Amino acid sequence: MFFATTTPASFSRQAFPTAGRSLERFIEETQRVSRQGASVVSQDETSFTLSFDVPGIAKDQLSIGVEGSIVRIESKEGAPRQYKKAYELPQDIDASSSQAKLENGVLTLKLGKLVPQSRVTELTIA
Repeated sequence: MFFATTTPASFSRQAFPTAGRSLERFIEETQRVSRQGASVVSQDETSFTLSFDVPGIAKDQLSIGVEGSIVRIESKEGAPRQYKKAYELPQDIDASSSQAKLENGVLTLKLGKLVPQSRVTELTIA
């Protein structure tokens, strides 16, 4: 003997209407991230190196901001493509020893690590 449900087909469409929209949003987000290009982050003793694809963008169409340990990269208004990324690195960045290079649609940032300065004050014993 077999048992089958007798709920109407319209019931299942009404029961899970957001599941389809959630899947659509997930797919759109995945496609948008993949269009923005892959990124690679590496480090050595003195610097972090960030590299990612920005095809179709000229160097005067990009804005790179460094604040503490956060790096923000975004395309300026009027650029043919829109890019917006932010990275928080584990150590503060020394902007004076950092550099950016854009070659063949690949942006490479070499960000110098800021050497922490000791703020220890030695007290004399009376």
